[in-house]
Amino acid sequence: MANVSHHPADLANHPDVSEMRDRYARMLGRPSVVAVDGLLLLAGLYAAISAWTVHFAAAESELALNNLIMGIAVAVIGLALTMAPERMGGLSGACAAIGVWLIVSPWVVTRHPDTGMIWNNVIVGAVICLCGLVAAGMVVRAGKHP
Repeated sequence: MANVSHHPADLANHPDVSEMRDRYARMLGRPSVVAVDGLLLLAGLYAAISAWTVHFAAAESELALNNLIMGIAVAVIGLALTMAPERMGGLSGACAAIGVWLIVSPWVVTRHPDTGMIWNNVIVGAVICLCGLVAAGMVVRAGKHP
């Protein structure tokens, strides 16, 4: 019979241990990256619930659905940037584009947006756009410095 018991393995002999240590040292040495990605996550979550927070979900369901979808997209991108920044760095530019869309969407999606809708989307869109641009700048800067 085969021994299928799970004994804790010693990673000191793993062939990739030095690469893993270097990667964790690089990631832990850059708290500003995690802060920007965390802000993207929070801004995305707020954008997703903002129609109900500002109370325009019933009056303008199209804008509420737009904010929900775009907010979830930004939150997922923010989470992905936090979890795997090397592979997801290119998506930070998408957050900047989504931020611009959120700024202009009250006029595109609705015919007569009210002041609350406009201010809500302009502020959350500007925050998302700014965080996306900062994250994209960090990705470009990290690519130039090995």
